[in-house]
Amino acid sequence: MDLGHAREPFYQPLDNEQALFEQAWRHGLPVLIKGPTGCGKTRFVQHMAHRLNLALHTVACHDDLSAADLTGRHLIGAQGTWWQDGPLTRAVREGGICYLDEVVEARQDTVVVLHPLADDRRELFLERTGEVLRAPPSFMLVVSYNPGYQNLLKGLKPSTRQRFVALRFDYPAPAEEACIVQREAQVEAALAARIVGLGHALRRLEQHDLEEVASTRLLIFTARMIAAGMTPREACRACLAEPLSDDPATVAALMDVVDVHFG
Repeated sequence: MDLGHAREPFYQPLDNEQALFEQAWRHGLPVLIKGPTGCGKTRFVQHMAHRLNLALHTVACHDDLSAADLTGRHLIGAQGTWWQDGPLTRAVREGGICYLDEVVEARQDTVVVLHPLADDRRELFLERTGEVLRAPPSFMLVVSYNPGYQNLLKGLKPSTRQRFVALRFDYPAPAEEACIVQREAQVEAALAARIVGLGHALRRLEQHDLEEVASTRLLIFTARMIAAGMTPREACRACLAEPLSDDPATVAALMDVVDVHFG
């Protein structure tokens, strides 16, 4: 759990997403954030939890995530049996934010648990204890996913999506992204701008069928490694080319672009 009163996470506003999020919270509406990997979705939620002074419970969703992983389960120990709340239940009891990252990775039967919390009922039913929790006004449900990964088997059903206020994120414009890289990596503005220029060039390489493009996160990693003393080419290979592809020919093509920018 992250506490809203901890050190404020840096976040560069790009539009009116802060105002939209806050209004959704004030009106008891759940929020869905969609955008590519590494574009700042999680950082934004951390920033808003701090801004609203709310406890944040983050769940990284995966194929084996069960409803019990969210709501809780009975445990057995030397002192007998006791109930342990899951992160979703703790967030409801405390009136904090429960953030489900990459929610499409979770099983559909798990996602259904969210439905009563994501409509006017704002209730969580704990089947194993028979308890029904009414969410306090400060509770907020937030989910995120990467639309680029959606397929017929992994995607939010319309009946689920339409319960949420949706925010679409994307990678920032070059000037804004350079400010983010400079601030996060603590590098000179000129180096940050150069790395961002490379990142945008790599994002245009559609012909290489990359599963993902260079994220803002990877650009920050690259800047940090260069600042730590690695050569630009070494840092770009380790932080950009190799994470983006396992195919040697594709990595070589990416490094050709690197050489143009840092040659």
